[in-house]
Amino acid sequence: MTYHKQLPQFPESYWTASQTERPKYPKLEQNSETDIVVVGGGISGITTAYLLIQEGFRVALLEAGEILNGTTAHTTAKITAQHDLIYDELIQSEGKEKASLYYQAAKEAMSFIEQTIDKHQIECGYTKQDAYVYSHNVDYIVKVEKEAKAYQELGIPGAYLDKMPLQLPMFGAVKMESQAQFHPLNYLIKLVDEFIKQGGKIYEQTTAVDVEQVDTPKVMTSDGHRIECKYVVSCTHFPFYDGQGFYFARMHADRSYVLGLKVEDDYPGGMYLSAEDPKRSIRYTELEDQSKLIILGGQSHKTGQGICTINHYDELRRFAEDQFKLTEIAYRWSAQDLATGDKLPFIGRITASTPNIYIATGFRKWGMTNGTAAALLIRDSILEKDNPYESLFAPSRSLSWKTVGKLITDNVDVAKHLITGKLEHVKKRPEQLEKDEGSVVQIHGRRAGAYRDKEGQLYLVDTTCTHMGCEVEWNNGERTWDCPCHGSRFDISGEVMEGPAEKPLKQL
Repeated sequence: MTYHKQLPQFPESYWTASQTERPKYPKLEQNSETDIVVVGGGISGITTAYLLIQEGFRVALLEAGEILNGTTAHTTAKITAQHDLIYDELIQSEGKEKASLYYQAAKEAMSFIEQTIDKHQIECGYTKQDAYVYSHNVDYIVKVEKEAKAYQELGIPGAYLDKMPLQLPMFGAVKMESQAQFHPLNYLIKLVDEFIKQGGKIYEQTTAVDVEQVDTPKVMTSDGHRIECKYVVSCTHFPFYDGQGFYFARMHADRSYVLGLKVEDDYPGGMYLSAEDPKRSIRYTELEDQSKLIILGGQSHKTGQGICTINHYDELRRFAEDQFKLTEIAYRWSAQDLATGDKLPFIGRITASTPNIYIATGFRKWGMTNGTAAALLIRDSILEKDNPYESLFAPSRSLSWKTVGKLITDNVDVAKHLITGKLEHVKKRPEQLEKDEGSVVQIHGRRAGAYRDKEGQLYLVDTTCTHMGCEVEWNNGERTWDCPCHGSRFDISGEVMEGPAEKPLKQL
C-alpha cells in the first residue's frame, strides 16, 4: 500500500488535480459599474451569476482567490437531499410543513443540476446513486428508525434496511432512492463558459471588503476600487459585508477531511454516511482508466480546535485499512463548512430592511444542493417572483429557544478560546523548529507563530486573528494558521485563506 505520511503544503483535492481546464481571469484594477455584483466563486456564486445573466442583467463575479478553488473544489460532491438525519429533527423543531419544504428545495436543486447537465451535454461523471445513512452503534438505531418514519410521513422515496450493498459493520440504515454524484468542477466550468459567452465578467484575486450604501450599493475592494451596482449577492462563507446581521456569531466553522483511495475490492455503488460521530462518508468516482476511486471523508471538528490535524487523516486511513483491501492513498484534502444554529442555511436579503443585498451561506456539508437552491431563490427574489422557500431560509427568520441555546453555547466556546489563547504560556522558541515544522513560539516574551519551510526559511507572524482578536493555532495537516473562534484561516506568511477575517496576520 502506498501512503505518504507528509502532506504537501497546499493539498489538492481529486477534483482540482483532475480538472485540466482551469480558466484564469483578470484582477479588477479600476472602478466599474454593472447591474449585479456576485461575490464568491463556488457553486452558489457561479450558479447565481449564470442564472442572472440569462435574465438580461449585467453581472460581475468577484473572487478573492481563484474561482472553483475553495470549498466547492474540496467537497465530496454528493447531489442529494439526504442531509444526514435531518428530517425527523426538522419535523420536531420546525414542523412537518417546513421539513417538507426543505426536502422539496433540495429536490428542485437536484432537478436543476440534472436538467442543466442535459441541456449543455456536460461530461461530469453524473450518475444516479441511492444514498444511505447507517448506524454501527446499536444505541443509535432508534434515531435511524425515526428518520425512516419521517421519510414516510413526508413522502420521501426510501426505506429502513438491515443490509446495504456496501458491506460495513452496521445495525440498520435508512435509504433515499435516486440521488446522484458528479465531478463538481467539470459541471461548473461549463456554467462559467456560458456565463462568459453571454457577457459576464469575472475578476479573480479581487477581495470584496465592504458595501457602501448611498443611493445604490457600491462594492469596495481591498485595493480601493469600487463597483457601483443595483444588487449585491454575497456567496462567501461568512458574508464579506455583515450589514449588522452578526453572522460571525450565528454560525460556526467545521473542518473535515477526505482521502481518495484505490482498493482491490469491487465497489457496489451507492453513497454512504455514518449516523454517529466521527462521521464516515463514502462514495466513488470513476477514473480515466475506468477504475474506481473511493472517496472517504469524515473526522469533522470545529476549525482551529481539537487534536493535531494530521491525526484526522490517520484515523481515516485506519478505517480504510479495516474496511477495504487498500492499495494506495492517491489524494488527500480537507474542506471547511459553516453551520447555522438550526441547520438551515441563510439565503435571502441580508437583513429585512436591506432589499438589495443578498447572502447565501451556512450550507453545512450539503453545498451542492443547498448552494443551487440558494441561486434559484435569489434569482426569483431579484425578479420579484414568489418562491416557496423564501421564509424558510430567510436570514432574518425567528429562531427557536433550542436554537438560541446552541448559539449561546457556541459563543461561550468562542469566549473560552479567546481567553485561553491570551493566557497560554509558550516556551518553544523559533530556533528550535526543524525543517517543515510549525508551532506557536515565544519571541521577546510574546506569543507568535513560526514555520520553517523545507529549505530552512523561517516565517514569523503575530498569532492574533485580525477578525476579533482570538489567537490562531497551527494546523500541521495543511500548514496553516487557523482561528478557533470563527474559523478564519491564514497561510504561512499570514495571508487570508478563509474569512471572516479580511486583513492578513501581521508579519514579524
